[in-house]
Amino acid sequence: MSASRKLASFRLPPLPTVGELIKLYNLRAEKQLSQNFLLDLKLTDKIVRQAGSLRDAHVCEVGPGPGGLTRSILNAGATDLLVVEKDTRFIPGLKLLSEAAPGKLRIVHGDILTYRMDRGFPSNISTPWEGDPPNLHIIGNLPFSVSTPLIIKWLEDIANRTGPFMHGRTRLTLTFQKEVAERLTASTGSKQRSRLSVMAQYLCTVRNCFTIPGRAFVPKPEIDVGVVHFTPLVQPKIQQPFKLVERVVRNIFQFRRKHCHKGVEKLFPEACRIELTQEMMQKADVDPILRPTELTIPHIKALADAYAHLCSREPSLNTYEYREELGMKHLTRQKYAPMDTLMDSPSSAPPSPLQPC
Repeated sequence: MSASRKLASFRLPPLPTVGELIKLYNLRAEKQLSQNFLLDLKLTDKIVRQAGSLRDAHVCEVGPGPGGLTRSILNAGATDLLVVEKDTRFIPGLKLLSEAAPGKLRIVHGDILTYRMDRGFPSNISTPWEGDPPNLHIIGNLPFSVSTPLIIKWLEDIANRTGPFMHGRTRLTLTFQKEVAERLTASTGSKQRSRLSVMAQYLCTVRNCFTIPGRAFVPKPEIDVGVVHFTPLVQPKIQQPFKLVERVVRNIFQFRRKHCHKGVEKLFPEACRIELTQEMMQKADVDPILRPTELTIPHIKALADAYAHLCSREPSLNTYEYREELGMKHLTRQKYAPMDTLMDSPSSAPPSPLQPC
């Protein structure tokens, strides 16, 4: 039998079930860490299948916990599995799995939000960005508390081709709260369309694979869970820096029920807000009375390009934040509380902290 056939047919030896390990090590899901265990190996196998073939693959699993998903990844034929676990209580059970799969499972005790995953895999697995994705996968049943900041971090890494995406267009298969999964994959015009929809879809092909009912988890969460698969695009649909795109999208969607120009206005200081908003909307050729949920990716691209043009002309716009201006106004009102009437008059209004025009 060839080496590849042996890898493909690898199965873990008989082991205590995940439920038995939980009892053995007296493991309890920590509510403050939003932990929920998935014990059904048929479901963990189904999650792993969404990643595609894992034969001879390198895999990073995020937050393996008691190791249910870990077992499914190993049984799928992964040759190298790196697990990153923050909670020390799960390390003994993971070491048991490591001993059952010699040379295949590496354990890192650390926080995935700060762990340098680019250092976790050999450089020879890399593929050109324009070519096929590398045989490297990120898979995880994510704690709800970190799922959104983590995917935003990875989207920025995709845009900059850093972190795990130094190796190429690394694919991700992850779990999210059902409503977050729906936002990530929402189409233009739908109620779930959001900042996350745009940020994910301008950089990746995003697929909502299936929903896991909450009753499948221990303890049972109040909501269901969605499995989402991401494949980075060869060319992002918006050719602007991630931070600039994120700023435009964040401001537009902060007023999701209003006309989109309301959010665009908050990209600019009060002194020149109206004229710069009009200029940006006209340059982008976007109807200012469209709702944020009605904006397509080409609309967002045109707005980001127009905003980038204005920033190149007025560099001070790059550091302007509406919320900071709002905060300074609030502090000024508090400081001069007895002088409210005076402060409300136009002649004595405090100057804007940023006056680019």
